[in-house]
Amino acid sequence: MDLIGIAENTVMTILLLGMPSLLVSMLIGLLISVFSAVTQINDPSLTFVPKVIFVSLFILISLPWIGDKVEAYTHDLWDIILIFGR
Repeated sequence: MDLIGIAENTVMTILLLGMPSLLVSMLIGLLISVFSAVTQINDPSLTFVPKVIFVSLFILISLPWIGDKVEAYTHDLWDIILIFGR
């Protein structure tokens, strides 16, 4: 694996780990926007607080999966470092 492959693997890992939280944030934002449009309540904290709560809960729930992915990526990276070090 060359340097470009390592960079591609890094970017894919970052996207894989970050995208679910972003999707949850977008979904909650969409639901709150619909609620805000229906009730005509325009308060900035109405969107911020539920997003923070739901994204934090999602990250806490998916933390074991995130940890496994980061651990696997780190082991792969150390193996690559050992190969390049020879």
